[in-house]
Amino acid sequence: MWSRDRLGAAVRTLQYTLRYVVNVHPWLYMPLARRWHCDNRDRLVERDTELVIEAFGRSGSTFAVLTFEMAQPRHVKTAHHSHAAAQVIVAARWQIPTLVIVRRPMDSALSHMVRRRIPARPALKSWIRFHEHILPYRDRLLVTTLESVSTDFGLVTRAINQRFGTDFKELEHTQENQARISEMIEVANLKKYGQATDWVARPTPERLERKNARRAELDDPHLANLRKRADQIYRILVPAGGP
Repeated sequence: MWSRDRLGAAVRTLQYTLRYVVNVHPWLYMPLARRWHCDNRDRLVERDTELVIEAFGRSGSTFAVLTFEMAQPRHVKTAHHSHAAAQVIVAARWQIPTLVIVRRPMDSALSHMVRRRIPARPALKSWIRFHEHILPYRDRLLVTTLESVSTDFGLVTRAINQRFGTDFKELEHTQENQARISEMIEVANLKKYGQATDWVARPTPERLERKNARRAELDDPHLANLRKRADQIYRILVPAGGP
């Protein structure tokens, strides 16, 4: 007989796994997304989308989108925060400028374990599934790292313009601008949750403590093959010295 806690954990893990199984297949995910996001069109790529900014969850896309939007003197139609490989694939097929942020797999998996309260294995497998499905399209995308996004997004915007022939404005990387973006993130967190939470889209001491408590689970020898495969994919996607 399963306890309530054990049953809840099993349900969370199943829901999480299904999400990242469904959202790698355009034929399955896109029709569903049109229904889910009918009132939130910036979650869905369309033919007239000017830029797609996507990533596996917890990889800095909130910071990237807010930084990009703050720099633009006009409204730019973007699609973001689906965290779906399917959206990246469709954008690549439609030749829409697409930025994909790739976070190191162990850091990403650990963040998902803490945020979603799931085991290490489904977190790693979902990271692998997402990035394996976009691998065939990597030559049509601009891939960058979380470190590049957080260090100087102006340089990333410049790389977007060079790669796709766009003319988006770059935001100067200053302490003032960084503070403004941090404030915007805090406001968005309050709007979404109705109160301040430690799930705000930036590092917090509380999350760091939870991650440290679960790091040994991710280092389990039984997960060695998954860790190796994730590292291989990361090295393929992220070019040395890239933006």
